Amino acid sequence: MNRDEIFEKVKEVLVDALGVDDDEVTPDASLTADLGAESIDFLDIVFKLEQAFGFKIPQGELFPENVMDNPEFVQDGRVTDAGLAALKERLPHADFTRFESDREVTKVAEVFTVDAVVNFVERKLAGVQA
Repeated sequence: MNRDEIFEKVKEVLVDALGVDDDEVTPDASLTADLGAESIDFLDIVFKLEQAFGFKIPQGELFPENVMDNPEFVQDGRVTDAGLAALKERLPHADFTRFESDREVTKVAEVFTVDAVVNFVERKLAGVQA
């Protein structure tokens, strides 16, 4: 599958899981801020991606859990250098460029864009471990 085909399939999954219009699903759209995804929706997205692409996504691989609960990674509502390094390690499919300039914990979810999901699927199909 090429990247465009992966994007189209990811778009179908997100339209189905989130009840959004397909024109809202753009590469830079944030799953939470732009498409309205909530934590429960992430489980549905993972399930639908597994069905659509025929691979298993271990819990926490696409959307990591509990990283922000670690006091070494978050101080005063901001992600520390160690926290950013941990996020980048656990999310090689996400782009942290915008987040690096404003590391408020509340903005971590904004790295989960449609493009990040496409990158994840592309890596998974190529056999690259996250």
